[in-house]
Amino acid sequence: MNFISTRGTEKVTGAQAVVQGIAGDGGLFVPEYFPAVTGEEIVAMCEMDYPERAAFILEKYFGEYGSGELLAACREAYSQFEEGDPAPLLRMDNGMYMLELFHGPTCAFKDLALTVMPYLLQKGCELTGVKEKVLVLAATSGDTGKAALEGFKEKAGVKICVFYPEEGVSKMQKLQMVTTEGDNVNVVAVKGNFDDCQTAVKKIMNSAEKREELKNKGYLLSSANSVNVGRLIPQIVYYFSAYCDLLGSDQIKEGEKVNFAVPTGNFGNILAAYYAKRMGLPVGTLICASNKNCVLTDFFKNGSYNIRRPFFRTMSPSMDILVSSNLERLVFELSGRDAPLTASRMQSLSETGKYSVRAEELKEMKSLFFAGCTNESDTVECIYDFFTDYGYPMDTHTGVAMNVAERFEAMVEEDKDAEKHPTVVVSTASPYKFPQDVLYALTGNDVKDSYKGVKRIHLLTAMKVPEVLKEIRYKPPRFKTVVSCDKIYDEVLKFIS
Repeated sequence: MNFISTRGTEKVTGAQAVVQGIAGDGGLFVPEYFPAVTGEEIVAMCEMDYPERAAFILEKYFGEYGSGELLAACREAYSQFEEGDPAPLLRMDNGMYMLELFHGPTCAFKDLALTVMPYLLQKGCELTGVKEKVLVLAATSGDTGKAALEGFKEKAGVKICVFYPEEGVSKMQKLQMVTTEGDNVNVVAVKGNFDDCQTAVKKIMNSAEKREELKNKGYLLSSANSVNVGRLIPQIVYYFSAYCDLLGSDQIKEGEKVNFAVPTGNFGNILAAYYAKRMGLPVGTLICASNKNCVLTDFFKNGSYNIRRPFFRTMSPSMDILVSSNLERLVFELSGRDAPLTASRMQSLSETGKYSVRAEELKEMKSLFFAGCTNESDTVECIYDFFTDYGYPMDTHTGVAMNVAERFEAMVEEDKDAEKHPTVVVSTASPYKFPQDVLYALTGNDVKDSYKGVKRIHLLTAMKVPEVLKEIRYKPPRFKTVVSCDKIYDEVLKFIS
């Protein structure tokens, strides 16, 4: 399998795409074609455990890695998850299903990819003959940062530097990052929002001059964000896995379609579901759920992507994003894989803050996606009502997804001609990662200390507190640097000096 750029003619192997991170023309790597998964193969996957399912899907994109090594890597990666099941699927009393993706080492869905990605990167370097050390950069709105740090810490030949918005993550997310151990990790707070962090990191990644400077210092530059296909492709797996769990437990019939409701910020998570559909997974509607930063909702409604709007800090900070990087990959597909057109649109976004798609592209988008957004009060009410009715506590991002999913279900129910399918809500983080906001949603009480929030949620819900969050309570912060966006590259140079 080769990968091509969304903006040009560059073509590389899977290993090269993972190592390089971003295409030389600034575009994102996408598979040259979508490998098919047949109905018979989906049935066969029902008998596999999660590592086997992961290796099966990954081999279709990264065949040069070898099936045996991929399976061994997946077994090692997913052995770090609680309860022995990285992505358990639960049937909710409201008739929906909850796909819990927060049982990994950092309690967020990013773990499903970032426990495997270090292997893909290190093996990719071996396959492509890379001799330099690898410098991994990551911008984070909270969850990617800690998952990437945990995945890459103490990995030979790799250093990782994470940048996060100083005031744009939860206290628990910040504590997770700044207490990370390891000699090859660095964490830097940035004055600004996630988009500022992401833009600054992309400028470094896209700068031939900076890449050359780093190479002269013995480092090859790569990315841990979902712009890297090494992050994106492993996320496809849990959509297939959820479907197999439904099929294997006789919740659905073979070939029956399933909807997925995904809380969405940078668009990588729901794009993975779209890729799964393109591979042959029977997907009905992809429900794109946004918070008050509703740039994606507006795009799916009118076909115009416009980031010239107010930015809001919300109780679902991992979705506080206006520039959704992975949307470029979807736009590339909708355009008929027109690389010059995609490049032109991305240039327009950079220069004017907006671009639009054609009427036929908008029509196709609406046939694939349902987009909705929630404000803060609706999110709080959804979390409270769901716990009151069903005894299940959700984090703030999952609350956004459930709110939009329930509205979608109500709309379908009213439409006598609409196809009705089971809906899986993708739960992206543990409630204990956002304890103050979750406690407020459940009780109306504010607490200043995160761990007081953790204790009270536990007393109220009896939900197990993850050991990894307990352990960091009394750890001193290692990283205290705060910089402006224009100083990010200086911090990179300091880190590797």
